[in-house]
Amino acid sequence: MSGPGSPGHNWNRKPEDEEDPLDQMISRTGCAAFHYAVQECMAEHQDWRKCQSQVQTFKECMKEHQTRRMEELKKRQQLAQAGEEAGA
Repeated sequence: MSGPGSPGHNWNRKPEDEEDPLDQMISRTGCAAFHYAVQECMAEHQDWRKCQSQVQTFKECMKEHQTRRMEELKKRQQLAQAGEEAGA
């Protein structure tokens, strides 16, 4: 057993170089650059109303990603149904 001052496993501590889960999710969408533009604008102006063009561009990118994702899911479902029907 480890004592209070001894090194041990700290399951709650993240490695310093681990990327934030939200950043990971946004990176997978292909919209990370637009997200960072919104963050930079907000840091500079401290007013979301002054960052509407960046917000809109990020929103459009995320909407396109969601559309592509839904189309891919529909294709997978159709393939799975076709496979089930062929096997029946």
